[in-house]
Amino acid sequence: MVLQEREGAVTVLTLNRPQRRNALDADSKKALRRAVEEVAADESVRAVVLTGAGGSFCGGQDLAEHAEALRTDPATAFATVEQDYAPIVQALITMPKPVIAAVEGTCVGAGLALALACDLRIMAEDAVLGTAFTAIGLTCDSGLSLTLTQSVGPSRAKELLLLGQSFSPAEAGTWGIAGRIVPTGQVQQHARETAARLAAGPTLAYAETKKLIDTAALTTVLHNEALAQARLGLSTDHRAAVEAFLAKRRPSFEGR
Repeated sequence: MVLQEREGAVTVLTLNRPQRRNALDADSKKALRRAVEEVAADESVRAVVLTGAGGSFCGGQDLAEHAEALRTDPATAFATVEQDYAPIVQALITMPKPVIAAVEGTCVGAGLALALACDLRIMAEDAVLGTAFTAIGLTCDSGLSLTLTQSVGPSRAKELLLLGQSFSPAEAGTWGIAGRIVPTGQVQQHARETAARLAAGPTLAYAETKKLIDTAALTTVLHNEALAQARLGLSTDHRAAVEAFLAKRRPSFEGR
């Protein structure tokens, strides 16, 4: 589910569900959490690249699996936010070494949140980005309410979350989300070169810099996101929207 490749002091973590655009199911979330926590604790790893196989970064939550969880027990369907997504994001943000997101293809929902939990982002010029949550009657999770607002400011963050429209790396660059935009096919090379450069740098200073910038409000945000998603998960709007998405229909929202 998650490939690990070592290049000197750099570890490359690759989400490996290309047939699903690396959307996250229960097994891949657990595998990603284990992999991120392992490299965070490994002092011989001095920089990390997070990427996806098959030309996509991550399509967010696997909605087919999520729909089944809603049908089986909607009251616990959102336990994954606090049990899986929050620990992954917390491990990425608090990791005492730099993490680079190498973004190609689809990067939406929790996938966008993973990219923003990384310290730097290198994006293909034709990548497709989006928040996606309100399209299925949800708010954001995986730390996105904090990381997106930090990147683009409250006004733009609300626009991106409420309207839920896809946006390009070029737009993301002007707003502060994308760090570097490169031609399609060059993302992996640039990400690995940047990681190698960082791995040769003052990683203790990098760790302290990350701590000062990122961690103040993180725990509270992750908890509040989980509570909000659990409330919305019981709504008629959300359950109907998930079924509509899987059936490739436009959802109809009633506000309940």
